[in-house]
Amino acid sequence: MRTLDTKNFSIPGYKAWGIASGIKKSEKKDLAIIYSDREAAIAGVFTRNRVKAAPVLLDMMKVKSGKAQAIVANSGCANACTGKRGLADARAMAEMTAHALGIKPDSVLVASTGVIGEFLPMAKVGTGIATAAGLLSGAGWEQAAEAIMTTDMYPKLSIVQEEIGGKTITVAGIAKGSGMIHPNMATMLCFIVTNAVLSAPLLKKALLVSTEKSFNSITVDGEMSTNDMILGMANGAAGNKRIAPTSKEFKKFQACLDTVAKALARQVVRDGEGATKFVEIEVRNAKSPVEAKRAAMTIARSSLVKTAIFGEDANWGRIMAALGHADVEMDEARTDIMIGKAKIVEKGLGTGKAAEREAALALKQREVQIMIDLHKGKGSATVWTCDLTYEYVKVNAAYRS
Repeated sequence: MRTLDTKNFSIPGYKAWGIASGIKKSEKKDLAIIYSDREAAIAGVFTRNRVKAAPVLLDMMKVKSGKAQAIVANSGCANACTGKRGLADARAMAEMTAHALGIKPDSVLVASTGVIGEFLPMAKVGTGIATAAGLLSGAGWEQAAEAIMTTDMYPKLSIVQEEIGGKTITVAGIAKGSGMIHPNMATMLCFIVTNAVLSAPLLKKALLVSTEKSFNSITVDGEMSTNDMILGMANGAAGNKRIAPTSKEFKKFQACLDTVAKALARQVVRDGEGATKFVEIEVRNAKSPVEAKRAAMTIARSSLVKTAIFGEDANWGRIMAALGHADVEMDEARTDIMIGKAKIVEKGLGTGKAAEREAALALKQREVQIMIDLHKGKGSATVWTCDLTYEYVKVNAAYRS
């Protein structure tokens, strides 16, 4: 597998672009189109929030066909909690895009992100779609990634290549997200495309596995959005023999998809609203992998843990307290905790001031590793989070202004 430079990359059979259409109050990009030059297999994973935005409801129906050819996405307006008008607007976005590209409306999926409860300015959206469709380029992925950003500080892209069945397979993706990040899924949009030949059901299977390892293993603030979705497209432009479910080729494809999804998920956490620390939390030797992940996520979303990390305070008591209410089998007297390379807790007891000083130095770094050993079984899990800062409050206090 080869990881490629994300600057001006291209994927055979695909074009993309992003523009400023006037949806946002600023002059920043806010509308993107991704287009496959042929019909592609499609799969999606969507938010489990009971309040679902109009594009989510629309796409959940459309992906059932297993076929699509384009995605249109906007930022600046979530088109959520907008009732029948919002659903009609989402359908209109698909129809406008289909008309501009000369394809069927059923082949277009729609995504939105931004402020909840506001209607899309459809006249501006229509003009923007026509403009973006005319600018589509094989090298337009960075522009598309910029157009789906909201409070993001930078665009998020990832691309890898692998030889599968004697053909070069490319898997690439773009994502947005920095706040309201928590499973299931994180508050984000993610679009992953490949030129591989595989069926929609197999793409869905692979996408679910990758999502669990990536976007369902991150948290910024414990909040779940109304608009989250991951869409995957496979257009077959590589011309490889169709990938079979139990083949070594599928394992190689899954590894590529996992790599792209994890890279994008980690970028989302690094760009967490106001974040100054990127934090990896690993739980070892839990009763099961499920319990390991539950324990890790409980620590990762703890406001007390996250503020301690921001303050560079090696307050391991907050980690232990979070473990105690994580609803997993744990015994305080068997639990070890490490911050960086410092074993700060052994068998439930602090190891002394020297270890705390070493842990405090580890917390001064931009990237922080925390490891918990429960000594209860063989289950393990790793999740990613960030610290909770004053800036997070500022960003969200002024989100609509």
